[in-house]
Parts: sequence; structure tokens; C-alpha cells
Amino acid sequence: MNTLLLVAALIPLCPFAAAVIGMLAGPRLPGGPASAAVTGTAAATALAAYLGLVSAARPETTEGTLTLIPTGGLEIAVALLLDGADLAVLVAFMVCCVALAVQVYSVAYLRGDRRYSSYAAFISLFTAAMLLVVLSGDLITLYVGWEVMGFCSYALIGHYWYDRATSGAAVKAFLMTRAGDVGFLFGIFVLGAAAGSFRITTVLAAVPEMPAGLLVTATLLLLLGVAGKSAQFPLQSWLPDAMAGPTPVSALIHAATMVAAGVYVVARLYPAFWFAPLSLDVLAIVAVISAVGAAVAAFVQEDLKRVLAYSTVSQLAIMAAGLAVGAYQASVFHLLTHGAFKALLFLGAGAVIHAVGSNLMAGMGGLRGRMPITFTGMTIGFAALAGLPPTSGFFSKDAIVEVAAHTAGGDGAPITIWVAWLVYGALLLTVVITAAYAARAWLRVFFGPPVPGHEAPPLMSGPVLVLAVPALVLGFAGLAIPALRPEPGSALITTVAALAGAGVIVHLWRRAPGDDPAALLSPAWWRPVLADDGRDYLDLLYGRAIVRPVLALARMVARADARGVDGAVVGAARGARGLGGLLRRTQAGNAQSYVTGVLAGAVVIVICVAVLS
Repeated sequence: MNTLLLVAALIPLCPFAAAVIGMLAGPRLPGGPASAAVTGTAAATALAAYLGLVSAARPETTEGTLTLIPTGGLEIAVALLLDGADLAVLVAFMVCCVALAVQVYSVAYLRGDRRYSSYAAFISLFTAAMLLVVLSGDLITLYVGWEVMGFCSYALIGHYWYDRATSGAAVKAFLMTRAGDVGFLFGIFVLGAAAGSFRITTVLAAVPEMPAGLLVTATLLLLLGVAGKSAQFPLQSWLPDAMAGPTPVSALIHAATMVAAGVYVVARLYPAFWFAPLSLDVLAIVAVISAVGAAVAAFVQEDLKRVLAYSTVSQLAIMAAGLAVGAYQASVFHLLTHGAFKALLFLGAGAVIHAVGSNLMAGMGGLRGRMPITFTGMTIGFAALAGLPPTSGFFSKDAIVEVAAHTAGGDGAPITIWVAWLVYGALLLTVVITAAYAARAWLRVFFGPPVPGHEAPPLMSGPVLVLAVPALVLGFAGLAIPALRPEPGSALITTVAALAGAGVIVHLWRRAPGDDPAALLSPAWWRPVLADDGRDYLDLLYGRAIVRPVLALARMVARADARGVDGAVVGAARGARGLGGLLRRTQAGNAQSYVTGVLAGAVVIVICVAVLS
């Protein structure tokens, strides 16, 4: 094994070792469980940085196998796949940086929590699982990391297990993502069987020779898992409810792990989707619904964390739309920039909630003077979310919109033209709405009538300040790649769209400071459906469309089992018992009855002989 592969193997092993040590001996460690959690993640971050620097100088693809697991059929390889500084290495570094910020932040955020040791261990395990997904060279080992993330998300979202809403949100997240993972696993099986191997490089090399129908089937099955993990329509409702968990967990899930895994897998297996145009069409339509729908829902939320949750659904849909129209590099770039500014926003929101004691924006306001560090960081984060120059979100989002415009003109991915135009229009509309809800949240939290508050402790405000740097300047790194350089015309369109959305909100705010601009813009019948209690309507729709029919079918099966299968078994038993009762009478132990029976039989035999002869 060469040095690069050894370093790559150590990257997920560091947080995994921290998870094991923290779970077994966390409270007894010098410095407590935080020492293992922070040290393991910091070591992984340093190794990922080294790997990125070396890979940048040697951008060729590197693959290595740690061991082979015989199965009697297709072997499973515990393998690593590095593609230079293009995808895996960059995403691994982003995951480590965000996870490290979350671990440091959590030391102060969960101070005094008796379950902090297990919390920190699960954060480390969560990080290791995501890194396994990112660096794996085999689809089965990738799936192992994929499923471990699902379990960790259940444990972390349900950290406050004694709260009924929190435990319900954890169960909901687990079940909804598992529903998609069934299709994801079968998609892996189809690709592996068609290629004769689960190795990612072998599968992608075999993709051009695969039958079109088989490839469409495999990629559509994979999209089920992607929709579940990345909270895309129709499996998106678990993500806003997951805000019941600790805020650092929300930052990790929304910025670097779990939801990012779905988009990452599509990017990792992109050639398979490229040769399946129908799957790209489906991906594009799902992305359009998710991007616009989640952005509209974010606009009317009262809970600050739910605003950011819906914005995550919308931003992931933008990445998915970019992949659908052929903006591979731009989508990967947006995955990285989103990781920076979304982690910044969630950690900043945690600091605000810690200061005012409420998630609701109605209980916030005028905090810019009392929380200058958080205000500065979240201002940069909201600007990046809205796609305003010169923040990182502007460069990555504009690159996707630009490619969508070219694809709509017939120069791009092999998707249907009308779908490409739909994507382009939806992206521009999403830019407008995103800027509007970002401006609304920014104004309601930091302006208006002041409420009591104070700046967060250094361990909380420090990560916010650090993450503000990449959220502001990371976009300039994309200028080195021709495909990511903004075109003046496209950049002007997206900037005007963002300024228009934000400008309307600022205008309404200046007319009525302190009032909610969403209440002035959205119809009265609209808000109850999409606001904080809107999940009840969506879950009600799921209940009527899916749960009730499934329960009715289950009751029919139960009745058929009780009356048919069980009835036949019980009936056979009763018949055998009745027949046994009749035969039992012939064995009463009465000698006279036996003699009488013998004589009667003899008489019958004589009569039969006489008649027949």
C-alpha cells in the first residue's frame, strides 16, 4: 500500500477510534470525553489536509484494496478510491473541517449534559461513517458507511430521548431514510451483478456496455436512497422534524454528513446516470419540486432552525438539478461551499438560541449589538445562502445556473429540453425566494426591537468566526477552474434575482419594522399549510395516501390469514379430532361389543358372498 492509501485509510479510522474510546472510557479520560472526540477529529482533519495537498500535485486516480471478503459469488473489497483533488479528497476534507468545528462547539453547547460522552462518541462514529462513504472504492463497503450514518442520525437526533417530539423525530428520520435505502441496496445489486464486481471503477468502466433498461432500473433504484438521505421529494419531511435534536447535530447532518451523502453518491456514480437519460429527467423533476417547494416553506417558518432545515432541502435540490443538467463540477463545488456556510448558519443559530432561550424568531431581535461575532458570521452565511457576491455561494450557485441555461439551449446533458427549461426557470425562482427568506431571517434575528442576549462563549463563537472565512472566500478558489468562472451575463441575472428577492423584504421591513414580512406577502390560507405546523398537513397527506392503504391491505392479509390459512389448519385439526372421537367409540373395552361387532361383520360378509355369487 502506498503512502496516499495509508493516509486515506487512517482518515476514517481516527474518528472511529475516538468513538470506541469515548464510548468505553470517555468520562475517565484526562480532560473528559471531549479530549478523545476533538483529538480524533483533529487528526483526521490534518491527514485530510495532507492528502489534499499531495493529491493536488498528483491528480491521477489512486485505488487500493485493504482486504477481500469472499462471499461465494461477487467478492466484497474493503477498498479505497482517490480521484486526486476532484471529488473524494475535497469532500473528505470538508467533512473533517465541519466535524471538528461541531466537536469543539459541542464542548460548550452541551456542558453539563450527563450523556455528552455517548453524544461525542456518536458524532465521531457519524464522521467516520461519512468518510467511509466518501473514500470507499467498493459499493458494498460504501453501503456499510451509508447505513451506519442512518443509525447514528437516529441516536443523535433522539439525544433528548425523554422528549416525545424528539424521539418521534428520530424514529421518523430512521424509517423514512430506511424506506429509500431498500431501493438503494437493490440498485447496488443490479449494478454489481451487471458489472461482475462491486468495485466502483469496474462498475463505471462497464456502464457504457450495460443494457439501457438495466441501467435505468439501477439508477432509479439508487435515486430512492438518494431522495431519502438527501431529503428530496417525496421523502423530505423527516429533515425539518430532525431539528428537535441538538443544534450541533443539525449542523453536522445538514452541512457535511447524511444529507450530503446522497448528492455525493450521484456525483461518484455520475457516468451511470449520464447513460440513463430517463433517470436524469426524474432527478431533474424531483430537484425542481424540492428546490422551489422547500424554499417557499422556508419563507414562512417561524422557527429559525426550521428555516435553515428547509433551506438545506432546497440547496441540495439545486445540487441535484446541477447534476441533472450536466453541471458536475459546479454541483460538487456547491456541495463544498454549502458545507461551509450552512455549518456556519446552524452554529450561529445555536449561539442565538443559547442567548435568547428560544428557537422562535418572534422572541429574537436587535441582537447585532449584543452578539457582534455571531452577527458578523451569520451575515456572511446568509449572504452566501442568498448567493450574493463576493461570497462563496454566489460563485457555486451561479455556475449551476449558467450550465442550466446552456443545457436549456440544447448544449449539455442528455435530458429532455423541456425538462432543462423547467430546471432553469426553477433555479432562478429559487434564487429569488432564497434571498427573500434569508433576508427575512437576518432582519428578524438581528434588527428590530432588541431582546436581552449575550455573545456565546469562545468555544461556540470561535467556530462561527472560523467558518465565516471559507463561507466568504472559498468561491474564489473556483476561479482556477474554467468551468466555474462566472460569465458576466449569467452572473448579472442571478445577482439581480437575489437582490430583487432580498430588496422586497428589506422594503417591507422598512415600512413596518419588527413585523414579519412573510405575513404581508403570503396568503392567509397558505401559511398554515407551510408554516411550523405544516408538517401535520404533509404527514396527513402521507397518512391518507400511503399509511391508510398499507394498513388496510395489512388488515385484509390478516383476515385472510385468520380465516383462510389458520381456518384450514384449525378445521383440519377439528376434523381429525372428530374422526378420532368416532374411532374411539370402537375401542370402549366392552367384550360384548367386540363379539357383537365380529358377528355383525360375519353376517355382512355371508350376505355379500351370497348376493355376489
